[in-house]
Amino acid sequence: MGSMKLRAASLGAVIACAALMAGGDAKSDDAPQPGGVAAVYGHVSPDQVEFLSTGAHIVSVASSGAPMAIWETLEHGEKVECLECIPAVEPLLYDTNARTREISAWWLRRRIFGVFGPGEVYERTLGTLKSDPSPARRAYAAYALGEFLISPGIDACATALKSDADANVRVAAASALGRLNDDGNGALLLALKDGEARVRVAAITAAGRIGTFTDAKAFVAGVAGLTGDGSALVRRRAVELLDAMRAKDSVAAVIALAKSDGDDDVRIAACHALGAFQDKSAEATLEAIAQNDPNGLVRDMALIALRRL
Repeated sequence: MGSMKLRAASLGAVIACAALMAGGDAKSDDAPQPGGVAAVYGHVSPDQVEFLSTGAHIVSVASSGAPMAIWETLEHGEKVECLECIPAVEPLLYDTNARTREISAWWLRRRIFGVFGPGEVYERTLGTLKSDPSPARRAYAAYALGEFLISPGIDACATALKSDADANVRVAAASALGRLNDDGNGALLLALKDGEARVRVAAITAAGRIGTFTDAKAFVAGVAGLTGDGSALVRRRAVELLDAMRAKDSVAAVIALAKSDGDDDVRIAACHALGAFQDKSAEATLEAIAQNDPNGLVRDMALIALRRL
């Protein structure tokens, strides 16, 4: 008797499911048909779906000057091998739009053929950085070498950082070394003494991206020396890098900044670094700052730092 009830219940469930499926079918007359865009994306508008760029489309869009179209087309053409596209994309390395330059280098570095051989794009980019009469083109070439992510760019950018007469080129070269994860055999250390504050800032920023240095002790000492720099931005970035590097040897220089620097942001950064160093020699200074600094944010940071000691 129990088994008969179980079979009846099972049959009822099957009938109910069939009815639901039939009802669903009756309501799905406009469902996408197999094949094409609709089969993959359903009711998404065709102009909103992803596509693979063709070579012809890459060539066409590269000359259009439309940034967003260029970005989209190159991104969707990441694995498209197209020799005729390379001369169309190469000029974009020198576009005024930074994002266009970046994605163009990104696309070019993924080519199997036509970019890294003798006399091809990469070699021409090295030549542009070395000797092009336009400072803007030299700077853009340096950024491109950083994005290509291969070692010949290291020496080229190190040389530009040490010797190019244009500060914008030196900034670009420092940035590229950071992207290449290399200090250019000490070139970044030399750049910490560059006469232009923006080059010093670029060198500090690049150093924050690098895992090892030619002479790590000398580099930390060089950064610590910037705590007395005439630019508040340089001083703050220097302290932030010392903080990130947990450079406890620089604690005395950072204490001096925390006590008396005229810039609130520098004092905040210095207090944060002292907390990160966890050096008890900073305790008295932080206590005094927490009670007496005229800026509330600085006082708060000193209190936070004290909790970390």
